[in-house]
Amino acid sequence: MLIHDSDGCVAELIAQIAQYGEWYPIVACAEEPVAARIVRAILDGAVDYLVWPFATETVLAALERLEKNAEGLGNARMREAAARERIDKLTDREREVLDLVASGLSNRKIGEKLEISPRTIEIHRTNMQNKLGANHTSEAIRIAMEAELVR
Repeated sequence: MLIHDSDGCVAELIAQIAQYGEWYPIVACAEEPVAARIVRAILDGAVDYLVWPFATETVLAALERLEKNAEGLGNARMREAAARERIDKLTDREREVLDLVASGLSNRKIGEKLEISPRTIEIHRTNMQNKLGANHTSEAIRIAMEAELVR
């Protein structure tokens, strides 16, 4: 899919196609884009970026690159989009707890760090796992990794 890059359109398109469980490689384009705009489009999910106007050879070269990497990239991008959609359901506190759980801290240590009780942390963890559809903490961490929140 070739999309003219305007504010947030790449992320919006990816979110829309992810709702249907599909993935299509997205190539963004714009006239005289600045580096930050290109980086934002790629981080949002575009697989390539072309500067308009572009020659036929440029499009063909981009298509050739996509063909070589499409299947693996598509699966990874779909998992990432689905994971980000799940993560967006979390409250700020639940995200904070997820980050700290992913860094290996116990409920007690998280509670100390956030200055709340370990029981409250348990409640946040349970709510976080339910919203993510995760049966175990390890699944929640995997979802965070797929959303590229945790490295």
